[in-house]
Amino acid sequence: MATMDPEIAALLHQFGVDGPPPDQAPTIEQMRQGNRMLSLAVAPDPPLPVGSVADEPLAGVPVRIYRPESAVRAPTVVFCHGGGFIVGDLDTHDGVCRRLVRDLGAVVVSVGYRLAPEHPFPAAYEDCLLVTRHVGEHLDDFGGGKLAVAGDSAGANLAAGVAQACRDEGRPLAAQLLAYPATDLSGTRTYPSRTENATGFLLTTAEAEHNAGIYLGVDREAGNRPPASPLLAADLTGLAPAVIGTGECDPLRDEGLAYADALAAAGVPVRKHVYPGLIHGFLNFDTKSKAVNDAVTEMYAELGEYLHAW
Repeated sequence: MATMDPEIAALLHQFGVDGPPPDQAPTIEQMRQGNRMLSLAVAPDPPLPVGSVADEPLAGVPVRIYRPESAVRAPTVVFCHGGGFIVGDLDTHDGVCRRLVRDLGAVVVSVGYRLAPEHPFPAAYEDCLLVTRHVGEHLDDFGGGKLAVAGDSAGANLAAGVAQACRDEGRPLAAQLLAYPATDLSGTRTYPSRTENATGFLLTTAEAEHNAGIYLGVDREAGNRPPASPLLAADLTGLAPAVIGTGECDPLRDEGLAYADALAAAGVPVRKHVYPGLIHGFLNFDTKSKAVNDAVTEMYAELGEYLHAW
């Protein structure tokens, strides 16, 4: 069994989320409250400074737009937050987006997509795609440079699906950053990491499978194909270059790696990483763990290489 990074282990213990899963599954509202509490508790304080932050709708979807202090031409990143398609919001990943702005000098558009179970598949995907289309068609209103999509966990699933749609629609996309992505919601394939890391590392395999079921709702068959399961796409050629990072202690590790390998086999440039000791959701812990900070630094730098290449 993998060993968790000690700084993360201490953090989980501090917030009382290092024990066994509860006997009774929490309600949706309890899940959302718990996720929000932990995310805000580990967020940088004070927040990293950026040039400006504005909440407004794009294409009818709530977004938060972060702009760097410099007014020069900048790349743009459409960011889809994680949370199992059920929890998470613009606030839970505020620190992640601010760091993207700082590290990349980019405009970041964070998508406040609709959540399940109130809005099951394909609502979240449709929201992220609508925003990406709008940004791509109005790039001069944002950074004016290259465009990328990014996300973590469920958000990485959504970003991967959007990247496939951008290819199919002929929309230029410079890169995709996928942090510990959920790439296979079919429930039909076996991944060793789902057994090895089933419990003890914050996200459990049972929770991941439960969340996927809630997201798919009555359309369980949607999990057998993209965009719900990007890994199961028949054709992965021509997709944007990818930076994919997973944690060694993550039940979703192997499906993220499988997607990286499938992209590479299709001729897509891929930067693939497995970070020792890291757990699912590690992007939010960058100020609490040196190992996480090093991983995030590396992944964002690689994304920046694609966005700043001329």
